[in-house]
Amino acid sequence: MTSPSRAARFRQLHDRSQILVLANAWDVATARLVARAGFPAIATSSAGVAWARGYADGERIPRDEMLDVVKRIVRAVDVPVTADVEAGYGPTPADAAQTAQAVVATGAVGMNFEDSISSQPGTLFDISLQVERIQAIKQAVGDNIVLNARIDVFLESIGPPPERLDHAVRRAKAYREAGADCLFVPGVRDPETISKLVERINGPLNILTGPGAPSISELARLGVARVSFGSGLARVMLTRLRDDLAEIMSQGTCAGLNTSTLSHAEVNKLFLGGQ
Repeated sequence: MTSPSRAARFRQLHDRSQILVLANAWDVATARLVARAGFPAIATSSAGVAWARGYADGERIPRDEMLDVVKRIVRAVDVPVTADVEAGYGPTPADAAQTAQAVVATGAVGMNFEDSISSQPGTLFDISLQVERIQAIKQAVGDNIVLNARIDVFLESIGPPPERLDHAVRRAKAYREAGADCLFVPGVRDPETISKLVERINGPLNILTGPGAPSISELARLGVARVSFGSGLARVMLTRLRDDLAEIMSQGTCAGLNTSTLSHAEVNKLFLGGQ
């Protein structure tokens, strides 16, 4: 399937006829497991990719290294792939456009693009500058990318709590008008707030799921268009490994290594073309 066809297919999954559930992968093996499980598309986890490559999260991994992983994932699966490219690896509209073009070159058809400044924790790009960056992306790649504009007001605890909803909606509306296809508001778990975001934002809403968040069926009932796991699945795997290693050291056993564990042949098959 060509990239334009995949892009159209991925865009259609945001039509809100049913909630789009995205499991985030960070390498070829995890991407093929996601595809094999039946998910209609794959999102990458920027944190997961960075950690697997030996970097902390927060735009510390070079863009080319991040996109090399995305390219490998795209080649390995038959479903659309959307790439998490953090805040675009550079502050200017030209940087954002160049990153978007590089995403298209990998064959990915979606792009997460956040408005927080990695080098200044707790700080967001000025709305007008972020609008210019989004416009630059759309001018550079057009409909070849489904742009998921991330709004980090809640995630970064920007401003007094009573003002955050209005602030997030203001940013979401501006980004949507600038050309964003979907609006991503992580850090929100309260059903009432999620419902208000759905009602007030003129476009598909993406929510990050995790502990304390409504169930996926409840998010669908609230009108959420897209739900993703972010770095959650990568952390699940790291947590399980940590616990198994502690068990080995303390008891000399490993309960996680049992008959339900994927066999060597099953894992190897993931890299031999079997999804």
